[in-house]
Amino acid sequence: MRAIRLHAFGPAENLRYEEVEDPSPAAGQLRIAVRAAGVHLVDTAIRAGVYHGGPIPAPDLPTIPGREVAGVVDAVGEGADPGWLGKRVVTHLGMVPGGYAELAVRDAGSVHELPDGLGYEAAIAMIGTGRTTMGILDVAAFASDDVVLVTAAAGGIGNLLVQAAVGAGATVVGLAGGAAKVERVRRLGATHAVDYTAPDWREAVRAALGDREATVALDGVGGTLGRGAMELLGIGGRLVLFGWADSADGPTEITTEDLYARGLTASVAVGPRILNRPGGLRSLEERALAAAATGALVPLTQSFPLKDAAAAHAALETRATMGKVVLVP
Repeated sequence: MRAIRLHAFGPAENLRYEEVEDPSPAAGQLRIAVRAAGVHLVDTAIRAGVYHGGPIPAPDLPTIPGREVAGVVDAVGEGADPGWLGKRVVTHLGMVPGGYAELAVRDAGSVHELPDGLGYEAAIAMIGTGRTTMGILDVAAFASDDVVLVTAAAGGIGNLLVQAAVGAGATVVGLAGGAAKVERVRRLGATHAVDYTAPDWREAVRAALGDREATVALDGVGGTLGRGAMELLGIGGRLVLFGWADSADGPTEITTEDLYARGLTASVAVGPRILNRPGGLRSLEERALAAAATGALVPLTQSFPLKDAAAAHAALETRATMGKVVLVP
């Protein structure tokens, strides 16, 4: 099979498109002929050798990156139900990489059959990014009278959060970088879409809201943007944190003084909270896939050929993408 391999940590150009041995499914496993593979921001940090302290172990090199695949089952291991053969499926590979390839293997119990009408690329968007979104939504608990501020609203998680908040009847302010992304957020149904690269973006948000203030801020960017979003919350506002895409600037800085000053609450929706929730990650995956299958959430995706994985990484790192980045063999 053809796959992307990383032989040395470093820049995106270190990702090589190579011929490698086909994997065989072990006992209880399925082999998937991959039709789409997901690219995550964490993949870029692991590739660069700067991912430290998270739950994913550093891989032995050479490695095939990627942990999200969708495709068709073409082989089953000993003891696995042969009824899986030919089924359209999606899975998250967990802590073991191997997704950037034409073939991948996974335990049968961790695979989902795709609902009718749900395409491979949309399924990729929901199996990882979508399940995280479901966990964030559980914490955010939107109401129709909320004013919801979403950072990186054109991103893989951000676009889903905008849609969910709109669906709940909330007033939604989507922050995005650049005119094209702002227009995309507007088309998602956001009440207001604001370009956070403008120096006066906070004033633009205040002007758009008039006499209202944000009641919920959803922040997966961190740094100065996350801090600015927090400062737009009104009295009793809720800050929901789910990462810091702006790794150079670090996570959003908050203090107990910040919380006391306006009676804010701050919650972290990822990490131990999402990993140890009742029902586990699989229940979130099921909900995410069902939401996409019914059209309640329509994920944005941006596709690259598998051989162009390096270009996909470079685009993701420079924020030149919209929605979930997907590789197509």
